[in-house]
Amino acid sequence: MPISIDLLFLLATTTYHHLTTWIENRRHKPPGQLIDMGGYKLHLYSRGEGNPTVILDHSLGGIEGYLLIEEIAKMTKVCIYDRAGYGWSDPSPKNRSSKQIVQELDAMLVKAGIAPPYILVGNSFGSYNVRLYASQFPEKVVGIVLTDGLHEAEMLNMSLTLRLLQLFFMSGFAMSMLGSMLGLIRLLGMVGMFEFIKKELGQFPSATRQKIKRSFYQSQHWITMWREMWNLEASAKQVHQVSNLGDIPIVSIKSSTFFKRSIWNFYMPIAAANQLRDRMHAELLKLSTDCTQIQATRSGHFVWVDQPEVIIEAIQKLLDKIKLVN
Repeated sequence: MPISIDLLFLLATTTYHHLTTWIENRRHKPPGQLIDMGGYKLHLYSRGEGNPTVILDHSLGGIEGYLLIEEIAKMTKVCIYDRAGYGWSDPSPKNRSSKQIVQELDAMLVKAGIAPPYILVGNSFGSYNVRLYASQFPEKVVGIVLTDGLHEAEMLNMSLTLRLLQLFFMSGFAMSMLGSMLGLIRLLGMVGMFEFIKKELGQFPSATRQKIKRSFYQSQHWITMWREMWNLEASAKQVHQVSNLGDIPIVSIKSSTFFKRSIWNFYMPIAAANQLRDRMHAELLKLSTDCTQIQATRSGHFVWVDQPEVIIEAIQKLLDKIKLVN
């Protein structure tokens, strides 16, 4: 039986990852608990009290939920988990498609004793995962927030220009993997390059930013980004089987642009990306008979960083709706 290319990529760097992770975890203990998934562990971090529980699923390569976990915890119980290969979670030997990610998420929540009902918050690629989860476990989900979500119908029909941009990103992930192995990503993080490139990060506490940056310092983070991007079309086809989520309440957050223009992205096809985003958001509004849209008027695709208060607003909107129904 042939071995998939993303699995080969994983195996080629496993030894190095375990060594660097061991060193990193001795320096920075995980804030949450490590859940044994049978050969690898996933990191789950819970804060706050209340019902329903908010479950955060991040963007491709992101663990941005740490930026807002304390604010969400003031409203209800909230759980962040680092998908396999990110943060404090071990890499998974299984493919990085949405179907596998959803299976891991539910198994982890069951093992950790995090009881439903859930409000699922999916950021970008995470929107695929939360939609698939809601379709497979509808009895557990009472609401969904999509933060500048993706829609598979448009993603599967991207223009050649945007497909070339996707390949460019994948090559960048591979280069960043090498940079992390050489310690260059860590050096850039230590001198404040992350905050220089994305100045909005400065609004968050240093300790919170460090939780996120330490993941980017590890080669496994970039390998996982590459694997998730490699499987992005497979994930889109899996989610495509879920065209309707009935009457489940959904709040879809739409950014004002996909990329904010800067010296770092002058070469990117921003107009084409925005046209794709507009078509995707039109499709997202059809997912449920109770789907509303909130505009993040000052935000690019990274709403968690650019306009985090809109995410708090969306979660509160669902909590209020659920309270009225009950």
